Amino acid sequence: METKTKLHVGLLFGGNSSEHDVSKRSAHNIYDAMDKSRYDVSLFLLTRGGFVLSDAASRRVFDGEDEAAVATEELSKVDRSNPLAPIWNLSQAKDIDVFFPIIHGNLGEDGTIQGLFRLLKKPFVGSGVLASAVAFDKDMTKQVLTTHGIRNTKYLVLTPDNRDRYDYAMVQEKLGTNVFIKPANQGSSVGIHKASNAKEYIEGISDAFRYDYKVLVEQTIDGPEEVEISILGNEDPKASRLGAIRVPKSDVFYDYNNKFVDASGVTFEVPVELSDNLTAEITSMGLEAYKALGLKGMARIDYLVSKDGVPYIGEVNTLPGFTNISLYPQLWQATGISYTDLIDRLIGLAQDEFEVQDELAYDFIPLDDNSAASTFKPKK
Repeated sequence: METKTKLHVGLLFGGNSSEHDVSKRSAHNIYDAMDKSRYDVSLFLLTRGGFVLSDAASRRVFDGEDEAAVATEELSKVDRSNPLAPIWNLSQAKDIDVFFPIIHGNLGEDGTIQGLFRLLKKPFVGSGVLASAVAFDKDMTKQVLTTHGIRNTKYLVLTPDNRDRYDYAMVQEKLGTNVFIKPANQGSSVGIHKASNAKEYIEGISDAFRYDYKVLVEQTIDGPEEVEISILGNEDPKASRLGAIRVPKSDVFYDYNNKFVDASGVTFEVPVELSDNLTAEITSMGLEAYKALGLKGMARIDYLVSKDGVPYIGEVNTLPGFTNISLYPQLWQATGISYTDLIDRLIGLAQDEFEVQDELAYDFIPLDDNSAASTFKPKK
């Protein structure tokens, strides 16, 4: 019998969120960086319509074929009466050892795909179901951070039920003249607006509600510096050096356009040299937030640092970008971990966490004998 010498990795990318194309770029870079002497890789593209394409079809898109045409061709073969039709192609790749999801945003970072991996009883890169879902929801993230005394900006939560009660005058009284408006469950600055008057506020709220039924209105920080940190690990996470994003003054904030469409005016300072005290505080806040949220594997944490040097945690990204300009891998390279080594470590962390979870027992009392307790251990 032939001994298996390589790990079989299932790389999932795409998705039905606004970050679909960003995910495809991330997947390309991860695939290129993976040591093919250590890994066999199966590719799975999750279409905008929510269907997983086969490895062969995904490679066609990877190699430049039009995604819509390939998806239409492949989906014509799908038996849509099968309740597992959207994920059926996962069964075509045998003996996958670990999944590596790099689906940004909806379905990828919100706990959905993580729940699927749990059902499949397979290791996967990144945080689990609950931690992913909480970190993806900006309101829930802030609640956890506030409970643990980790500094973040003041905010209000708007829903379809209460949005009419929060007019701009009330918001201005509670948060100040300038506010940011954000869908609670979105990424890449989609649906985000800065408002400085009632007209901008009304327009921003209306657009944000296109993307989520829960919208945050956040206090702004005066003249902030945008700083980021990368975290890597499970129970004993490590932090990278810090990086800074310099956005042109003509831009209101670091939005989707200057992230992915035209980043020519944006500069990155990696690493960024801040005072020792500020560096230590940002690093400590990042590690505390990572543990408080129960994150595993990796995360990139974004900060706003005020003019007087006070850091506020902005967002936590559990499946950060791996595009050519993404700071998560750049910060680790600046810290001394190469792109290829970073991928190896993430896969190793996924296997470690799976082993930890697999040791848990599940106790129950059978309904036919209330006096006898049994212990059920899932088969490996």
